[in-house]
Amino acid sequence: MATKARSVFRCTECGAEQPKWTGRCEACGEWNSLVEEVAAARARAHGRPGARTHAAAGPEPVRLDDLSSEALPRYRTGLAEFDYVLGGGIVPGSLVLVGGEPGIGKSTLLLQVAARLEAAGVPTLYASGEESPEQVRLRADRIEEPAGRVHVLAETVLERVIDQAVRIGARVVVVDSIQTAYTADLEGAPGNVGQVRECAARLMRFAKESGPAVLLVGHVTKGGGIAGPKTLEHIVDTVLYFEGEGSLDHRILRATKNRFGGVDEIGVFEMTSAGLLPVANPSAAFLAARHAGISGSAVTALMEGTRPLLVEIQALAARAGFGTPQRVSAGVDHRRLAVLLAVLERRAGLPFGDLDVFVNVVGGVRLSEPSSDLAVVAALISSVRDRALPADALFLGEVGLGGEVRAVAGVDRRLAEAARHGFRRAFVGSRTGLKQAAPGGLELVRVEHLGELAHRLAA
Repeated sequence: MATKARSVFRCTECGAEQPKWTGRCEACGEWNSLVEEVAAARARAHGRPGARTHAAAGPEPVRLDDLSSEALPRYRTGLAEFDYVLGGGIVPGSLVLVGGEPGIGKSTLLLQVAARLEAAGVPTLYASGEESPEQVRLRADRIEEPAGRVHVLAETVLERVIDQAVRIGARVVVVDSIQTAYTADLEGAPGNVGQVRECAARLMRFAKESGPAVLLVGHVTKGGGIAGPKTLEHIVDTVLYFEGEGSLDHRILRATKNRFGGVDEIGVFEMTSAGLLPVANPSAAFLAARHAGISGSAVTALMEGTRPLLVEIQALAARAGFGTPQRVSAGVDHRRLAVLLAVLERRAGLPFGDLDVFVNVVGGVRLSEPSSDLAVVAALISSVRDRALPADALFLGEVGLGGEVRAVAGVDRRLAEAARHGFRRAFVGSRTGLKQAAPGGLELVRVEHLGELAHRLAA
């Protein structure tokens, strides 16, 4: 009869090991820091002649020169944006974590991936711990891809999932979700820190030793991070976040970690009744509903990994109806907005002290780089003056506390994307340098200070 693996409780703060759970760590004094994990079995030689330890049976070191330098083979799903974010497709033996808000489309996307892989002759197992096979079938009937050949398993016990994956010879395994999976070697409930970490570690060993790629669905917390221990993101090879507003059609798949490709690459999808469809031209999609001649609208170019992306920033400044003016932003960090408003008021002489200010990035995109500062400022100037900006103008630059406009990186690719979509002018920092001539006859309007920008927009 097989014996159950011994479990211990380890402090996440100091690493001290204790045989049972207590509210407080006896070593460092921290409260609620003990998590359950499986105790590693240690082989002991006991000094006997010829006895081999567990470490002696491990792999031997190899020279890098002896390894093949050929590119890793990949499973291409045919979903262009998904393959692009991963760096060209799914790498065999890799562990990929996909996180996102509830209802954003994680399960739908991975079911489409499983259907396309099966159609391409790659055996795939979809292990669902949250839905029955009948519920998965209902979703499969709604998507565009024929998913009838996908193997579906409604199971939460990790050992059974791995056994079934081996039995059918699956080359790709989808686990939906890692928070519902558990191993009988731990007594904790599914989703706790010990279970999530141990299940992820075992799936990593399964992927590396047996060769199939494993795709994990991860729940997120209220703060937007993956639920469970932070070590979960360190264990996996790739971390993808699925972003977007539930009320909007577009979804953004962002790579925050990728051992087999670029980081911060994004893929854009459109949620339809037939599932998620890749968007081939994201810039055109985000600018499709833009109306020229309306004040408070400016366009900037972001760099998402190696891809330039044009987005529209809208601003509205109106007389405050109450004593304290409001500062509301969507897609822009509210602290960065407060800094830009202070710089505008102090350096450009524009009064915002008694105005409500609302800033929105169209399409649910979040601005994470300072290159969009100039576009936010231009939209605010346009709104407070109620005067529309030129429809063919792009705004690209970082704004300093002194009101100076600074150059940004990757200007050539940003301007090339703008010229491809019909823009004719680009407001940039005065020190902006190009590696080659401006593409498509694009006119560069160099701006040194916010006061100069306000004067040029008033002309």
